[in-house]
Amino acid sequence: MSSWPKVVARKWLNIQSGADEFDSDYAVKGKTCERRNSCSDDDYYVLVREGFSGWLKAADGLKQSAIVPESPPVTDTVNLKTFVGTWNVGGKSPHEDLNLRDWLKSTAPADIYVLGFQEIVPLNAGNVLGAEDNGPAAKWLSLIRQALNGNKTDQELSQYYNNATSPQTDQDQQASLKPRISFSDLLSLEDELGQEDFERLLSLQSSSNSSEEDSPSSTCKSGSPMRRRYCLAASKQMVGIFLCIWVRADLYKHISNLKVSSVGRGIMGYLGNKGSISISMTLHNTTFCFVGTHLASGEKEGDEIRRNSDVTQILKRTRFSQSHIDPAQPLPPETILEHDVIFWLGDLNYRLANGYGDTHEQLKRNDWQALLEKDQLRLEQRAGRVFEGWEEGDIYFPPTYKYITNSDHYVVQTSKSKEKRRTPAWCDRILWKGEGLKQLCYVRGESRFSDHRPVYSFFSVQVNSANKPKPRTINPKSCPLKVSTNSALSSSCVAKVQAEELLVFPRPQSYMDKTHSF
Repeated sequence: MSSWPKVVARKWLNIQSGADEFDSDYAVKGKTCERRNSCSDDDYYVLVREGFSGWLKAADGLKQSAIVPESPPVTDTVNLKTFVGTWNVGGKSPHEDLNLRDWLKSTAPADIYVLGFQEIVPLNAGNVLGAEDNGPAAKWLSLIRQALNGNKTDQELSQYYNNATSPQTDQDQQASLKPRISFSDLLSLEDELGQEDFERLLSLQSSSNSSEEDSPSSTCKSGSPMRRRYCLAASKQMVGIFLCIWVRADLYKHISNLKVSSVGRGIMGYLGNKGSISISMTLHNTTFCFVGTHLASGEKEGDEIRRNSDVTQILKRTRFSQSHIDPAQPLPPETILEHDVIFWLGDLNYRLANGYGDTHEQLKRNDWQALLEKDQLRLEQRAGRVFEGWEEGDIYFPPTYKYITNSDHYVVQTSKSKEKRRTPAWCDRILWKGEGLKQLCYVRGESRFSDHRPVYSFFSVQVNSANKPKPRTINPKSCPLKVSTNSALSSSCVAKVQAEELLVFPRPQSYMDKTHSF
C-alpha cells in the first residue's frame, strides 16, 4: 500500500462532489488544504483545512499542558465467530442449483467456517478400494464459495460498506440520503477487495454521489452489512469423508502450521469408508484442531462399543508431523488433545437405546427430551466411556436421521417405505474442547437433499493475538517436501502434499491466491 493512500485521497476528493463536507473533519471540498505527514505512518497523510495548520503547529508546543486522551487499552485476545457444520449427504453429488445459503448464512457472518461432509461419494467397493473420486468434492467447494462470497457484480460491490445513517421508515427520506464512505473505510476496503473491484466501487460511488436525484431503489442506499470475503484455507478428502476450512480473507495471513492427519476405521479397521480427517493449524498464537469423522454404523446392541473404539483409535492414531522445528517458536501440537481449541464434528452414528414402538409414540408427541434420555452418546459419555471432558450443547431439534428421500417423514413412520427400517436418532453431532469457547447456537437445517439433516453450531472463540511472531522465510533446503515460495502461509512445512490452487482471484500475488488441499 505504498502509493494507494495518496490515490485514494485524490479519488475520495473527487467522489464527494455532491457533498459540502466530508464525513470526517480532515478536509473541506473547494478550500485550500495542506498535507501533514503522520507522525508514525510514512504512507498516510491527513488533510487539514486552511487556517487550522497554525493551530496544530501551536498545539505541538503545548504538549505539556494539553489534555491528552487516554489511548484504548491494548488487548491480547480477539473473539472470532466460528461456524461449524456437518452433513451426511448420502452418497449424492450436488446439483448446480443446490442452495447452501440457507445453511451457511443462517447465522451472523462468521470469521471461520468449518464444514465436514460424510458420504460425498457412494460407499461401494469401487470407491473404497479404487482411485479416489474427487469430482463431488470440487462441486461442494464451488457451491460453498458461491454461498460465502457470491459473484461480485456492480450491484453487490455497492453493498461493501455500511450506510452510517439510522434506519428510516419513510421512503422519501431514504431517497434523499446519500450514503458516503469515510477515508478510513476506503482504506480498509482497498485491502479487502482486489484493485480492479476497488476501482469499480469508487466509480460506482462517484456516479451515485454526482447524481442530482437518486432512485429510491438504488442499492447504494442499502443498509445491508459489509460483505466479507472468504478463502479456502485447507481441504482434505478420504473416500466419502470431506473436511474443508474457510477463513475470512484478512485472517488467512495469520494462519501457520497447517497440517493434516487421516485415520481409516472402516473395513478391517483401516480402510477409509469410516474414520476421521483432522486438520491442525495455528491462528495468531492459538492452536486449532478440526476433526471430521464418520464412525461405525449400526443400531444393534453393542454397536455403540464399536463407535467408542473408533473415537479411542482416532485420538490415539492421529499424529501431526514435526518435520521442521524452529527453536525460536513453540512446538506445534502433535496430537489432537494438545491443541488449545478442538472441534469434533460428523456423523457419529450414535443411536437410541429403545425400541421401535416407544420411539414412534414419542416422535408423534415431539417429545425430544424423553428420546434424548436414551441417546447412546449421552449415556456413554456420562458413564465415562467416551468423550470424557468434552462438551456438547443442549439439543432442542428433532432427530436428524433417517428420513425418506425428499420428504419430512422418518423411515420408521411409514410401513410403505422400501428403505431399510431405522430408528430415528441424533447421528450428526458437534462437540468441542478447550478454553475461551462459547456456544451461541446449536441447530439443524431442513434441506431434504439426503436422508440426514445438516447440523451446525455457532461459536465465539477467544484467540490469543499477543506477541505475534514475525512471518518466517521458508528455506526450501530445510524442508523435505516441495514448498511454494509464493505461499502466503508462514508455515515452514506442509505435512502431506503442497496445496494446489483451487481459487483464482483477480488481484495478483494476493494472499488469497494460494490454498492448501491435502
